[in-house]
Amino acid sequence: MASIFSRIIAGEIPSYKVAEDERHYAFLDINPLSEGHTLVVPKKEIDYIFDLSDDDFAALQLFAKRVAKAQLRAIPCKRIASAVIGMEVPHAHIHLVPIVCEGDLDFKAKKKELTPERMKEIANAIAAEFK
Repeated sequence: MASIFSRIIAGEIPSYKVAEDERHYAFLDINPLSEGHTLVVPKKEIDYIFDLSDDDFAALQLFAKRVAKAQLRAIPCKRIASAVIGMEVPHAHIHLVPIVCEGDLDFKAKKKELTPERMKEIANAIAAEFK
């Protein structure tokens, strides 16, 4: 059975897409730590990020870097934190989280509640900066 991320990539489940290329897909986390919290995934369904081939791993990181630079231009923050946890969904993914201080990267913290309109606004702002 396809992972939830594969179903999002296929368009079976809606998402707030911020970037895409032939091998990767980036979309807003629906339970964000901060505005602009984005998930970056390979389109190839691999459970564990370190099981990706060297080429696929490098390409995913380079794509994530481009997304992070777009986030920095679109979201008021000091840095974009990158985290690989990968326990909740069996599909390799990178969390890119806009932060002002290190304490902002706390996955146990209460998640932000954003309206669909605000999520769309944020996704569009990041997508417009993606190069």
